[in-house]
Amino acid sequence: MTGLEEKLGYTFRDKSLLENALRHSSYANESRDPAVTSNERLEFLGDSVLGFVTAKYLYQHYPQLPEGSMTKLRAELVCEHALHAVAQELELGKYIRLGKGEENSGGRQRTSILADAVESCIAAMYLDGGMAVAEKFILDRVLSVLDKGLPVRDTDNKTRLQEKVQLKHGQTLAYQVTGESGPDHRKEFTVSVLLNGETVGTGKGFTKKEAEQAAAGDALAKLK
Repeated sequence: MTGLEEKLGYTFRDKSLLENALRHSSYANESRDPAVTSNERLEFLGDSVLGFVTAKYLYQHYPQLPEGSMTKLRAELVCEHALHAVAQELELGKYIRLGKGEENSGGRQRTSILADAVESCIAAMYLDGGMAVAEKFILDRVLSVLDKGLPVRDTDNKTRLQEKVQLKHGQTLAYQVTGESGPDHRKEFTVSVLLNGETVGTGKGFTKKEAEQAAAGDALAKLK
């Protein structure tokens, strides 16, 4: 944990928080110890902390941006692919605890798992050191692209598809889970995106969010 703490820029008083942040649900499910919990609850908390700090930063540093533009920019900054990039910089994949099945299927490099682990680590730092610690990490690692003047990549397929559809009045989009496969700890979802009730794209992912993004990307390619 010492090596990871150096990369995070924070030394934990309660090491168990960091250990929990790195414990994927597949590992917890394979453990026979009921006290071994996954990082899902920390991920939930970390997502909120990340969203708040990002919203606060945009509000304070971009007074000219309207609410809609701030919402879009925040979504781009905290999207799965942006957090995956942060995880790669931290080499977070080396530290995550996975179940055997997830390990063998390449989970250590999976975008969704790494992005979720970043959010879990943010929550762990928040609980151990307070908001100032979590905020410093977010500013240094997630929002630094804005400080450096770098453009933010538009990787949110759902937002792009929504904007494209809205060019024509009266269009409606909906996402529907059409299939699930695999064990509970490594379930894969199939999602269809419907335009005015008709399927225009499908996608798969190990989370519903990931499958929706894939379906939106498929729809964008077809609608071109």
